[in-house]
Amino acid sequence: MKKRSLWISAAAAVAVAGALAGCGKTSYFDGRVLPPSGLVNRVLIAVQNPGALSKGALEIVDAYYDIRQGYNGSPASFSVSGFGGALPVTIQNMPEEQTGAVYGAGDGSFTLTNYQSEKTTGTVSGLSGPSSSIFVTRNLQYVVAASQAAHVLTIVNQANSTAVALSLPGIYRVSVNPGGSMALAFVQNSNYAYFPIQLTTAQSLAYSGGPTTWPKAAVDCEPQNGPIWCLFQAQSPDHLDSTGNYYGAPLTFDRPVKALFSQDGSTAYVLSCGPECGGTASSVSLLPVSPLIFLVNKNSGLLPCNLPAVAACPNANAKPMVNIPIPGGASNALIDTSSSNRMFVVGQSAQTINGQTLFGGNLTQVNLSNNTAGSPVAISDGQPGAMSRMIEADDNTLWIAMTGCTVGVRYATNPASGYGCLTMYNTSTNKVVLLEPYIGNATGIAAVAGLHKIYAAEGGQVYIYSTKDGSSIDNQYVTVTGTAYDVAYMDSVTDTNNTVY
Repeated sequence: MKKRSLWISAAAAVAVAGALAGCGKTSYFDGRVLPPSGLVNRVLIAVQNPGALSKGALEIVDAYYDIRQGYNGSPASFSVSGFGGALPVTIQNMPEEQTGAVYGAGDGSFTLTNYQSEKTTGTVSGLSGPSSSIFVTRNLQYVVAASQAAHVLTIVNQANSTAVALSLPGIYRVSVNPGGSMALAFVQNSNYAYFPIQLTTAQSLAYSGGPTTWPKAAVDCEPQNGPIWCLFQAQSPDHLDSTGNYYGAPLTFDRPVKALFSQDGSTAYVLSCGPECGGTASSVSLLPVSPLIFLVNKNSGLLPCNLPAVAACPNANAKPMVNIPIPGGASNALIDTSSSNRMFVVGQSAQTINGQTLFGGNLTQVNLSNNTAGSPVAISDGQPGAMSRMIEADDNTLWIAMTGCTVGVRYATNPASGYGCLTMYNTSTNKVVLLEPYIGNATGIAAVAGLHKIYAAEGGQVYIYSTKDGSSIDNQYVTVTGTAYDVAYMDSVTDTNNTVY
């Protein structure tokens, strides 16, 4: 394991600090202001149970020198002040906005943090209890959450301090587009998708008479005596009702779990989890974003019809829905930042080992220019249906983090080695470079862009790896007290450096 000399790090830090002080410089790239810590390469660590008096903390480490303290040992550590969430599990990283959003599973809190001041800016109010999936739009106006215990999709409009809970039994996942204009909701063990729409004044009046006055595809409108939001099932536009709304049979997927979005914002790619979620076949389905936009009077066009096997739809203005089969499984994905025509899809496929059905991890490349999938490549196994983490990093590398990698094919066939939870994949050669040794569930990854390294939360601790060859970098000065669950690179140039969105 490569070790760094602290006195060299300290000397270099002194030189940098002196140069900044001599020039009077208080800002760095993109006009960002130097934070109170004075660090310009910060990794944020979500720590559970850091002490007897706290269930959660947000610690900051210097990702250039891989140390948690000041160059001369003072201060002894850095952190985001004001955080009081319990058991933080995800960091939604938005470095372009100098903001992070941290969800605490222990108390259902959703805390916004300011990267510039290194302080929290408050918790989101109006949520319907614990959230199984939650996101804030990049402009920080809307928070969308799947409240599985309460069976509702919760939408908080922070601009006017309103919140609405739309009934959807079994809801457990939500996806929100980067533009903050649409959301998709998914129900566990279901083959359907749902989307909310914000109503005009005229629509609110028309739908105020209860369910009999709602559009045919609406599953709930709230508040019912004067609704401001309706939740719709995504349906094939095969018929026209008396109010001019198209409706038909529900669009069918196969245990859909997530959607991601094209770089131009026009297309939503819905991931059908298939067999690993109790379904039949995994796939990626294409939906136009424009009919799904929830902003008032901004949606347009039609959803596709539910007839992908035929050339024509009953409604001449609609097109058949495009489905791309993914035999290797599809529970998570990202679109290559260097090529908008390439998507990496991760999932688990069933295999029979000694008469027992087990799942093995796979990575599949999808060509979005012709909507075709390549052959799956074996990667780390994971718990079927569990959300993995994916991120692109320096040196043409893609990193995939899994949980539950001891329940898959690799462990069953080679329990002595070869079943780690973290995979390094080269996107230039299209090959798995290595599978890191098993040290526990991999629950978070952060790409420290430009410094050829990633930080990972594995087995409750922080580890560092080189993107050049996957080798371990000394982590002794960034380890934490408590359980490290997620990590984020606060000073990235782009919001795509995010393992949650």
